Amino acid sequence: MRGTLLLMVMPWLLFGSVAKAQDTEGLPTLDILRRSDLVVNAPQDQEFTLSMILIDKKGKEKTREAKIWQKGADMRMVKFTSPADQEGIGFLDLPDDLMYVYLPAFKKVRRIASHVKNESFAGTDFTYDDMATINYSEEYDPELLGADTTKCLVLEDKEGKAEWVSKELKHYRLELTPKAGMKKDYSKLIIWIRSDNFYQTRIEYYDQRGNLWKIQEKRKIKEVDGYWTAMEVEMSDLAKNHKTRNMIAEIAFDQGLTDKFFTQRQLKRRPK
Repeated sequence: MRGTLLLMVMPWLLFGSVAKAQDTEGLPTLDILRRSDLVVNAPQDQEFTLSMILIDKKGKEKTREAKIWQKGADMRMVKFTSPADQEGIGFLDLPDDLMYVYLPAFKKVRRIASHVKNESFAGTDFTYDDMATINYSEEYDPELLGADTTKCLVLEDKEGKAEWVSKELKHYRLELTPKAGMKKDYSKLIIWIRSDNFYQTRIEYYDQRGNLWKIQEKRKIKEVDGYWTAMEVEMSDLAKNHKTRNMIAEIAFDQGLTDKFFTQRQLKRRPK
């Protein structure tokens, strides 16, 4: 169940008693995952304007524009703003695992049943479940696989000009398996978490047979208004040889969004 992390008011170093393993520096595995959840969901609210680029196996691209709003760690709304045939399509994620989709052609909000949450959202490589907010530490049990060095793009000041530079950074590599009673279409996840800021940079998704199904890569991670953010996120479906690349154009934090914004009524409104 998705819920606001009560752990945000607790010192994260107290979590070691329930960890499965520890890394070489003694940091408990569950602490790593919980700290990562806190970093990703740190803003009180978030608003993104982005391009969603769908890339097929021949390299042909289709571009959609969208807006995403999120409050805390358990409310999110997504709306397409273009092209015309996609405008107004929306998705709403609420606490207690409630999800809704709005299709303007039918002028009706439909609740998403549990058995279809693994279906593609509007033809992208993200399922409804992928599009929802998530606290991995609430839904998965972690096991530390290792602490590896991986290349990442890092924003550095080069003679007064900000440039993206490829650098080797230490990452924690965790295997996540669904908690008992948690229904997931993925048998496990392998997740890479930077050791310097605890931001997730790569997630591998495995099907119920244990085969690698999808890969999500978070790139161009930078600090915006005190919050770490990936300015580019790409999801690849290996079986379909298809990709969806999200490119953030505008971003704003802590704008004072209220719970009243995240309603079915708001979902039906024409995107601005």
